Amino acid sequence: MGIVSPIGNDMAEFEKNLMAGVCGIDWITRFDTTDYKVKIAGEVKDFDIEAYLSRVEARRMDLFTRYAVAAADQAMAQSGLAGRVAAERFGVYIGSGVGGMGTFVESAENNLTKGPRKVSPLFIPMMISNIAAGTIAIRYDAKGPCLPVVTACATSTHALGEAYRAIRHGYADAILAGGSEAIIHGLAVAGFTNCMALSTRNIPDESSIPFDVRRDGFVLGEGGAVLVLEEYNHALARGAKILAEVVGYGNTCDAYHITAPEPEADGATRAISQALTEAAYQKGMKVYYNAHGTSTPLNDKSETMAVKKAFGEKAAREDVYISSTKSMTGHMLGAAGGCEAIACILALNKSLIPPTIGLKEADPECDLNYTPNQAAAVDIDMAVSTSLGFGGHNGTVVFRKAGE
Repeated sequence: MGIVSPIGNDMAEFEKNLMAGVCGIDWITRFDTTDYKVKIAGEVKDFDIEAYLSRVEARRMDLFTRYAVAAADQAMAQSGLAGRVAAERFGVYIGSGVGGMGTFVESAENNLTKGPRKVSPLFIPMMISNIAAGTIAIRYDAKGPCLPVVTACATSTHALGEAYRAIRHGYADAILAGGSEAIIHGLAVAGFTNCMALSTRNIPDESSIPFDVRRDGFVLGEGGAVLVLEEYNHALARGAKILAEVVGYGNTCDAYHITAPEPEADGATRAISQALTEAAYQKGMKVYYNAHGTSTPLNDKSETMAVKKAFGEKAAREDVYISSTKSMTGHMLGAAGGCEAIACILALNKSLIPPTIGLKEADPECDLNYTPNQAAAVDIDMAVSTSLGFGGHNGTVVFRKAGE
């Protein structure tokens, strides 16, 4: 696994801060926020791209691609897979919700102020959402299936799920899967603010507060999260250290509204239920559920409803331990699902549920166990990660401990 995030730029730092409940949200430094209603975000801090790329290479990549390369390099180093898989059987499923926003903004400004001849010939290949996947495929000579999923906030959950299916059905032996996003720019912040999606509280540790009655919108985050998925026997044959097994995947659409969740949470419920059925979930199992948990009034309420419907209300109250790690990272959009899958795998292996920080005033309509403010030691049987994207996209992946 590999991670670049607002709470850590490698696995050790991320795990430490995740379980300690460290808030990665702070004042925006990327642009002058004087005229903006929203002045906070979950920025990646102290990111050293030269640990992964030369300056020349880095200048030819948008920031979202740099984050993806760093996360992929970490995952590959941990996996020991390099040179141990046939190029034609090695794939890349790394998506982005938006792609090269920074490149787009800079190039648009050049076009308007300096004229079309001043638009870089690298504008298109740096901006397009598939370029992180393409760049990483070139970097690792991955000539198998390459599918950069784009489903907004559900992007990297779907990338993981589709990679799981591709491997399970024999199309690849291993796939680098996840997502990346670098969208903390004035244009994006203005757009999300004006569509009433973001919190305008502007208190760094009290704005991304999922399931709290005071919640008023999400906080933008950024980063990259990549996992190496590998066919089980292929991993065993080369002596790989298996961190967890993917055992279920659900993919549905609300077909209801471009931003709002369906009021009865039907689509989310079906995605969770599909994944649980495939994973052979049984009542009585202890489950960690990493919620989409965006801190918006509608999402948190409808997701609570979906958990109750998918698990059954009794199991949801007694056996499901929930948290939203977006309370610490903000919403990493296309990278969120990958980051949260990593959180699930850490919870499985450490028997420790990461907290939902900032949860101080419980919403009566969000009445489950959201692990408020402190990590909880629980030996769980299964970990579930759900992502719900603009456009009604719903994705759920389920993990179990290796060999169980």
